[in-house]
Amino acid sequence: MRSVRSPLLGVKGNIELKTPLLKASSRLPLPGSRLKRGPEPMENALEPVKKRTRVQGAATKMNISRPRAPPLSTAPPQQGQAAAQKVAKRTGPRCSTAFATVLKNQKPVPAVPAVPAQKSGTSAAPPVAGVKKPGKRPAWDLKGQLCDLNVELKRCREKTQTLGQENQQLRDQLKEAQQEAKTLGTERSTLKEELARVQAQAEQSQQELGSLSAHVLELKERLGTQEGLVQVLQKEQLELQEERKALATRVEEQERRLQTSEAALSSSQAEVAFLQQETAAQATLLAERGDRLHGLEMERRRLHNQLQELKGNIRVFCRVRPVLSGEPSPSPGFLLFPPGPAGPSDPPTRLSLSRSDDRRGTLSGAPAPTTRHDFSFDRVFPPGSRQDEVFEEISMLVQSALDGYPVCIFAYGQTGSGKTFTMEGGPGEDPQLEGLIPRAMRHLFSVAQELSGQGWTYSFVASYVEIYNETVRDLLATGTRKGQGACEIRRAGPGSEELTVTNARYVPVSCEKEVETLLHLARQNRAVAQTAQNERSSRSHSVFQLQISGEHAARGLQCGAPLNLVDLAGSERLDSGLALGPGERDRLRETQAINSSLSTLGLVIMALSNKESHVPYRNSKLTYLLQNSLGGSAKMLMFVNISPLEENVSESLNSLRFASKVNQCVIGTAQANKK
Repeated sequence: MRSVRSPLLGVKGNIELKTPLLKASSRLPLPGSRLKRGPEPMENALEPVKKRTRVQGAATKMNISRPRAPPLSTAPPQQGQAAAQKVAKRTGPRCSTAFATVLKNQKPVPAVPAVPAQKSGTSAAPPVAGVKKPGKRPAWDLKGQLCDLNVELKRCREKTQTLGQENQQLRDQLKEAQQEAKTLGTERSTLKEELARVQAQAEQSQQELGSLSAHVLELKERLGTQEGLVQVLQKEQLELQEERKALATRVEEQERRLQTSEAALSSSQAEVAFLQQETAAQATLLAERGDRLHGLEMERRRLHNQLQELKGNIRVFCRVRPVLSGEPSPSPGFLLFPPGPAGPSDPPTRLSLSRSDDRRGTLSGAPAPTTRHDFSFDRVFPPGSRQDEVFEEISMLVQSALDGYPVCIFAYGQTGSGKTFTMEGGPGEDPQLEGLIPRAMRHLFSVAQELSGQGWTYSFVASYVEIYNETVRDLLATGTRKGQGACEIRRAGPGSEELTVTNARYVPVSCEKEVETLLHLARQNRAVAQTAQNERSSRSHSVFQLQISGEHAARGLQCGAPLNLVDLAGSERLDSGLALGPGERDRLRETQAINSSLSTLGLVIMALSNKESHVPYRNSKLTYLLQNSLGGSAKMLMFVNISPLEENVSESLNSLRFASKVNQCVIGTAQANKK
């Protein structure tokens, strides 16, 4: 219930706070005027909203002849203060002080909401029966007016007490209702939990019922299946009984056959003993044949080496590359390939090159005469020769490396004469264009696989270096290994004859794919440059070394030898090999280094042929690296590659003359490196 505040409480508060009273020109009686009392306005505000109608019917209302004054609490504080000042002026200071004292002693009354004003045109409510009209008091009778206010205040307090009691009763009833609601809420929660538990039990019972129903159906099906199975088993039992009778008959027959087999077994055991004796004899014979096969293999190696020696430990092949697209065709008779000693069917071994002497023709005024130069080699390959034909001629020499003989194969000639094509092959993955290196590796892997059936085990370790301006560089270096330091040629150990290249990469290989990867990497790292003879010329000597190691564990045999496949740099003279442009000095220095190493190679071969006491291996990094493959225990083959163009006739003659000198050299008998 809302608290009711007395209208005098606001006045008392204004007096205590020394605030001006309400402006009550229309609310407080002035001197000389009469006060008309109206119905009591506070009775309606003291009751609750729901009981206002009943209270208004029982309230006492007073009619005053003069206009009614509204309750004091409805005026603002400023108007009350102004009214008090006006009363003080009219009645004098004494009355003003008395009125202030009464208001100060008055107890606070709860505020009463303002009664809505009546609509204009309606008469005031009639006086309630039984209520005595107050007498008229003059305006100066403030004491009487105060007494009336006290009476009215007392009545309001009684009403307030009554309403407070009713409010207390309602509060008690509210507490009881709340307690009852709380109890009902607890019971409701308990009933909800019990309902949920009952529902869960019902669902579980329903599920169990469904499961039991399904189980019953399953048992019925199994019962039907079992009945059918019993019938099938009964039929099978009858069949098995019949089969048992048949088996009994067969057992009797098998017993008779077993007796026969035992007799045959005794004879077979005697035969097995005879076969075991024969197997032992065959094993002995197989061992003898293995020894004989090994002897034949050794004899084959000896005869193979003897055949190679008969062909010469230093052999020279000449190969003429074909004319490329865009190049002028040579004049007829410029290059001639006479047939071999056995006739046209024999491979050619000679080459004729015709050259006109322009100086003699100019002095005499007659046409320049043609000079013919004839050369003879171990084999000559015309421009139409294929890569497989070239390798067929050196396959036996590669086989010697597998037998334990050091082998070295060179490709010599001017820039653009086809040396790299001969050694490594052409661009792309055309198998017909493969060079000597991939074909030699394929041949070695194939033969090693065949010899494994005879007890031989081979391992191969490859390296690929180049010699550029007398500096050794590793062509297989990758990543950080490229800048790891300079490569130097050193002995493998104290007292060892084997040479190794420091900071070079040695890669074990076992298949052709690994070799192809190494060749591709080396092709990217090799030093090339543009020269007057070729747009992309190799300006270094590339050396592919394959260290071959073989072992026959059963017989305690070991063999090992290196196979060197060398692609030499271009052998052109200084005037014709210079590059154009700002790098002319670099090309000049490269050409000088190349010609110096090639000259040293010729001197080493001549010294070996003449069996001189000192061989100048150390005059060049190339000969120093290959010294173990150039001596008397090694086999050497040189390809001299020449160009078919007439404009290169001078360089072609120089290459052919150098190759002829090498072909005339004879080195002593080769010896296999066996342990």
